[in-house]
Amino acid sequence: MRAYIKNAFLILILSAIAISAFNCDDIRTEKPLVKNSGENKQTYSDEYLTVSKVIDGDTFRMSNGEKVRLIGIDTPEKYDSDKLDRESSKTGRDKQTIKKLGEAASDYVTKLVEGKKVRLEKDPGYDNVDKYNRLLRYVYFEDGTLVNAKILEDGYANVFYDKSISKINEFKKLESDARKNKKGLWGEVDGTTQF
Repeated sequence: MRAYIKNAFLILILSAIAISAFNCDDIRTEKPLVKNSGENKQTYSDEYLTVSKVIDGDTFRMSNGEKVRLIGIDTPEKYDSDKLDRESSKTGRDKQTIKKLGEAASDYVTKLVEGKKVRLEKDPGYDNVDKYNRLLRYVYFEDGTLVNAKILEDGYANVFYDKSISKINEFKKLESDARKNKKGLWGEVDGTTQF
């Protein structure tokens, strides 16, 4: 019986080691790459890419053709869509006001990141891609500034709540401070007040 338990324990340990080695995203011995197959997409965090186009306040197209959705933030919708309808119902604001705020957020983010080099980083506890096949990432400038946080800090987004996002508490504090100080969309935008 002891031999059986000892062998079972050994198998468990070896299985855990094998799984850990298989899931280890931080050990890289080859050149960074981007794979284009849905859930298997991976952008390694030591590669810098250029933001070629801002699609809206929380989504970019990168120089390698990939679309990136910023983790942990959400900006108002600027296009007619189901999301715009949901935002209007949820907030009680008319769709034109939401679109105006969405345009302001998009303009701010365009000035902030378009044409700049950034590094993408996956949150280890969060999904790799969303239902639209966009990479879900934290985005960092070369100087180490976290773009997701900068957008919140300057008041052009609110927090996308999900407990599995590792930076959620930091992001909530940044949004709260921006609201208190009436920064960005929390202040006045073209005659529209309070995001």
